Formats: sequence, structure tokens, C-alpha cells
Amino acid sequence: MKFKDVFNERSVGALADAIKEAYPALDREAFLAGVLDEGWPDLELKQRMRKISTTLGGFVPTDFRRCLEILRRALPWLTDYGFVLAVFPDFVEVFGLDDWEASMAALEEFTQVMSAEYAIRPFIVRYPERTMAQMLAWARHENAEVRRLASEGCRPRLPWGMALDALKADPSPILPVLESLKLDESESVRRSVANNLNDISKDNPDVVLEVLRRWQADDEEELGWITRHALRTLLKSGHPEALDLLGFCREPAIGVANLTVEPKVVPMGGEVTFSFEVESLSDRPQELMIDYVVYYVKASGQCSPKVWKLSKRTLQPGQILRITRRHSFAPVTTRKYYPGELAVEPKINGRLFGRVPFVLGRANP
Repeated sequence: MKFKDVFNERSVGALADAIKEAYPALDREAFLAGVLDEGWPDLELKQRMRKISTTLGGFVPTDFRRCLEILRRALPWLTDYGFVLAVFPDFVEVFGLDDWEASMAALEEFTQVMSAEYAIRPFIVRYPERTMAQMLAWARHENAEVRRLASEGCRPRLPWGMALDALKADPSPILPVLESLKLDESESVRRSVANNLNDISKDNPDVVLEVLRRWQADDEEELGWITRHALRTLLKSGHPEALDLLGFCREPAIGVANLTVEPKVVPMGGEVTFSFEVESLSDRPQELMIDYVVYYVKASGQCSPKVWKLSKRTLQPGQILRITRRHSFAPVTTRKYYPGELAVEPKINGRLFGRVPFVLGRANP
């Protein structure tokens, strides 16, 4: 089942039933006909969610606060339908922008059953100071899902979400929120803190490095994990200060040899196996972050590099490591493969060590 199919005739019908219980005047059949029209099969996940929200707006009262009461009364009828509850914060995003106070109360409630990380973002754009103050207050909330919203909702580059350009340019309003949550008891909240910092690092690496250096003074195990996860983009790029912070050598004394890739021609959907050796040229132990780069062919015919994680190792004096990895070209929803000449290259502590080409063939007819 495709992920978008969590919104299907059955789940949308259950939503209609729940709304009908809370609002008997709902024309259930007309609402379903408006949602499940001829264009429905072609809609992706977020498009389906938005289709439900906007259609629902035409079948409930025009008064936004009355609509929120209907949604609140409908919630208990949908405990078995999980993701369909994403419609609730989305409805607030669509219809609540002119009523900040009511929308904040609703998102605080709805995020406890289905994350409102996407729905909060237009409010940050329209009411930046007021909404970020609310996020800081939510960072002290008793409910972990609300605390997670405080961080996840203001990520400058949240995947599949509206970009927050003002926070990309100046992330300082985010930092008090992350400071409050850095030692949160919830792992999902701490993960969100790390992801937020990783977002910030793409536009303001010095800000993130300064924050993480300061946090090291707390000597907490959780902060070590946050630091590693928050720096993953900078580490992939070989940022020298990020390498320093995690104890990796900027200029490792190593030799890389015997890089092989087999087969030289791999069918679409198949896999290659590549291997190489890393030899220490130092008389001291060295901390290595061993990655590899695959140079994919884009639709335009140009190459596009993608860094993949391999291993973190301590290389002893004189030691030789042999690294072997299989890389698959099986179909995935997040990447489209194009045939042509690709290449693979080791990347160790941000340095590249020799590209080897191979050919990805066309799909079988």
C-alpha cells in the first residue's frame, strides 16, 4: 500500500461518521462525494489531506471557533484511525490563520494525537514573535508531544514543510526553545532538537558549532548523541570545526588503495559491491569517519553526488582496514535512478580518495 492510501474511502468515511456524530447537520454523502471525486486517485498524501480539509470547510459552520468545537467532539470517534487525524491540525492551518488565539489552543490539543509540526508554520510566518513566544512556552509543557512541536515546528528546513526563510536567515529565536529542550526526558524531543540544529547548520554553521561547544560543558550522554546527530550534514561535507568537535582528524595520515567495484555493469534494480583498504601512515591512533559518495546520473545527464554513511573507526598505527559494502539500486520512492556511467568514491574525514566508475544499465523491458 502506498503511504497516500492511508487516506482512503474507509478512513475518510470514518472521518465523515465522526464529524456527523459531532455535527448532525453534516451532509455526509455530499461531503464524501466532494472528497472522493474523479481527481482523488491522482492526489499524493498531503494533497489528499488538504482536499479533505478544504472540502470539510464547505460543510461545517463558517465560524471557525464553532468548527473547532465540532472537531474536538469528533476526536473520540477516531481513536482507531491514526493518521486520518492529520486533517485536524491541517484544518486549523487552512481556516484559522486569522484567529491566532483559538488556533494555538487547538494545535496544542490536536498535536497530542497527531503532530501539528506542519500546521504551525504559517503562523510562525504571519505572527513570528508571538508564535515563537508560544513555542517557548510549549517547550515547558507537561506533554511530550507538545514539547516536540515546540522544536519540530520551527525547524527552518522541515522536510515536506513550508520553509521558514526568516529563521533560515536568523535562527536566534529558535535557540531558547532548543536550550530548554536539550535534556528533555523524551527521546523524540531530543531527536527533534538535533534535527533542528542540523537544519540550522545548513545556513548558519557557526551558530550551531557555538551552541554545541557550549553544551559540551554539561557532560551529559544525551548531549553527545545530539551533537553527533546535529553535525551530520557538516560532517558529510568535511567541515573542519565539526570534525574537531567530535575528535576526528582534519588531515588523517592514511593511504587508500585497492578500490574495486563489481560488477562493472549493474542492471537497473541490481546492486554493486565495492571495497577498499585504509592503511595508517601514523604512529598514533586516528579517529576516522568513513563514508562513501555515489555519483548518480540525473535526468539532465549530469552527475549528482550523494554521501552515504559507512563506519566510525579507530585506526591504530600501521593498521590496515578492509572495507566492503554492497549498494543497491532497487526501486525506492525517494529516488529515481537513471542509466549511465555512475561512480563511487571513499570519503574519509571529509576527504575524497579516488573515484571508480561503473555503469547502471536500463530497466528490462
